[in-house]
Amino acid sequence: MYLSNEQERMLSGEEGEAVRKAMELIVALGKIYEAERLIPVSSVQVSGVSYKTIGDAGLEFIEDYAEMMKKEGKKVRVKTTMNPAGMDIEKWQVMGVDREFAEKQMRIYKAYVSMGIEPSLTCTPYYFVNVPKFGEHLAWAESSAVSYANSVIGARTNREGGPSALASAITGLTAEYGLHLEENRKADVVVEVDFNPDSYLYAALGNHLGSLLSKMGKKVPYFRGIKPSEDDMKALGAAMAATGSIALYHVEGTTPEWKNAIDDDLEVIKVDELEIREHIKGMDRDCEPELIAIGCPHASERELRRIAEMVKGRRKREDKELWVSVSRAVAERNKDAVRVIEDFGGLVLRDTCMVVSPIEKRFRSTGVNSGKAAYYLPKESFCRQCVRFRPLEDLVRMVIA
Repeated sequence: MYLSNEQERMLSGEEGEAVRKAMELIVALGKIYEAERLIPVSSVQVSGVSYKTIGDAGLEFIEDYAEMMKKEGKKVRVKTTMNPAGMDIEKWQVMGVDREFAEKQMRIYKAYVSMGIEPSLTCTPYYFVNVPKFGEHLAWAESSAVSYANSVIGARTNREGGPSALASAITGLTAEYGLHLEENRKADVVVEVDFNPDSYLYAALGNHLGSLLSKMGKKVPYFRGIKPSEDDMKALGAAMAATGSIALYHVEGTTPEWKNAIDDDLEVIKVDELEIREHIKGMDRDCEPELIAIGCPHASERELRRIAEMVKGRRKREDKELWVSVSRAVAERNKDAVRVIEDFGGLVLRDTCMVVSPIEKRFRSTGVNSGKAAYYLPKESFCRQCVRFRPLEDLVRMVIA
């Protein structure tokens, strides 16, 4: 693998131990994946922010690295944003988070900020905070954001791990392999959808196809027969990333790379509405949700305003909670919608979501419209929830008195 003179100096430790360790990781990954060189990235999205997901070992690693960078006077080299934490930084007590968890979560947050990482705390950095352009190379770690950046925007990023994304932030570099290479962005299967999904069914479609395509060994699907909105594509991509590690997809006539993404001899699979309805039966459990949680990935402006319209002037049931997770940027730009939801009795959360927060300490059942959340919430290693998977309108009706 070719390294420039500057990169050789970084690897040899001439720019400090923090940079050397980061370069060692990036070069090792490049060798594993047979990259020919390293390339600069325009931005990084760091994962491994929630104390719930990284624990004490992760906290120690991040604090040690932050201390090393502080001693050497180093900060991250490119625009770097961070994934959701395990709590709303300001409303953690209202969420029912205990003090020990909150204190350790704040230590993680402060360590990242000390490195020069922006305190965005969102899985949707492409909403105002960290907006890449078509063709830009990135090093993003959040799976749903990777899918959106690759598929909807046409930027180039692999699905990085937390440590490799941090290494790219420190060096400004990543190895050129995988989805950074044009030939790997071609579709390897055609998915023909013979019905017109609504937003709820897009989430279910993604949940189903991620698992199906993964078993088939397919990584880049090309969709025909659908006309999704940006919110639909977010839901579709997030679910496929969760259940099948799909990091890129194309939609005929919609996504930016669709015209050059397909060859004539690809395998075709057909999906009908009955198949998706059958799949939903395994996602939607027969339980009464104690918590209605919207915003996985974080809700868009359109989604936030839609919820506000549905609850305006209504009264919330006392036996149920409504949480709507958004980025701070979206909340700040839509204060009127936030006010309506909170006047109703709901909680608009910044910085976190139901998947990476310790909801299992308060709730046993949760209603969601997210294919990603429906995949993660029931798992013992996440939230141990009985999940109701329903359309947004049904979920909101459940919480209205």
